[in-house]
Parts: sequence; C-alpha cells; structure tokens
Amino acid sequence: MNQKKRIEILTRLRDNNPNPTTELNFSNPFELLIAVLLSAQATDVGVNKATGPLFKVANNPADMLALGVEGVKDYIKTIGLFNTKAENVIKTCRMLLELHGGEVPEDRAALEALPGVGRKTANVVLNTAFGWPTIAVDTHIFRVSNRTKFAPGKTVDQVEQRLLKVVPAEFKLDVHHWFILHGRYTCIARKPRCGSCIIEDLCEYKDKIEIE
Repeated sequence: MNQKKRIEILTRLRDNNPNPTTELNFSNPFELLIAVLLSAQATDVGVNKATGPLFKVANNPADMLALGVEGVKDYIKTIGLFNTKAENVIKTCRMLLELHGGEVPEDRAALEALPGVGRKTANVVLNTAFGWPTIAVDTHIFRVSNRTKFAPGKTVDQVEQRLLKVVPAEFKLDVHHWFILHGRYTCIARKPRCGSCIIEDLCEYKDKIEIE
C-alpha cells in the first residue's frame, strides 16, 4: 500500500470519528491501568460491568490493596482468568504504593515492570492517560493492518513498528483507537462488513465480502 492511500484512509477515519477513545470506562490513570490489565482475553463490555462496582469502592492503589485478592475476585469473577488477574491487581497496587507514591508512572519501563502489564497495556496507558503517540497492537489492530495491507506483519511487534513508521505524526495519537473500533465493528474477524466500510475502495483485501 502506498503512503497516499494510507493518508486517505486515516483522513476518512478521522473525519468519521474526530475524537476517538477507549471503550473501557475510567476516570483516572489508575482505573485505566486496572481496566486494561483486566481486559486481556475479555471484552470491554464485560470489564466495564465488573469495574463499575469495583471502582466505586476502590479507585486508587491503597483502597484496592485493602480489598485483598479475595475481595478483588468477588468483583471480577465474571471476567476470564480472574484468579490470576486479581493477584496481579494486588501485586501491582503494592508496587505502585511502594515504588511510585501511589501514582501510575508515566514511564514505559516502570509500567512494564508491573505484574500483568506487558507492552500492549503500557502502550494503552501511555497513549490514553498521558497522550503519548504510542500504538498498542491488539487482535483487532493486527487484523486490520494485515487485511487492508496498511501495515502488514507476522507478529504484533512487527505490525507496531510498521505502523510507527508509516503513520504520520498528526494521526499517531488516535490511530490505535480508530483501528480498534474499525476492527471491532466493521472489519470483524469472520465476515468483514465490507459493503458498509468507509475505506472499502482503499482497502487491498482480496476477499472482500459484500455484506451491509
């Protein structure tokens, strides 16, 4: 795919959704960190149902730590891998209090050192909470980047590096959210809704499906 086409794709996505954001509910960087940590192999809708009640009683590391592992489990037991995630939440809260004064660090290495937090989660927090032009590659972004030929790669790291290279600076802050939403609602895994896609004429996917 040539750069002119990429810019047109990004321009259309921006015109359609000028101020995109995550569909996870949060009111501060700590809530976002916990929500993203819980979202692995889970839907945003499912995470929001669990974190709504949870954040009402614990929306900072100290209050969350006070709940303990079993207390956190009570709130997140509807989410996949909740046992491991509850343990990681408590360990993360302890580290935030001991090493970062109870604040979520605006630092990639510090974020990735937290239990259950990998590069993707760190990218989301840096982008959405702190406004960094990072691009977190999840299953939706990986699929959209490869299917459209916008930024093909065999691994999520390859796709991320390709996106960082080809996405112009003016689009970098929001491309993460545009591609996630496009992959979640239009360029879906099994039967992409090509007939209702605003970038269909620019997409280089060979097996387009004409479904409204």
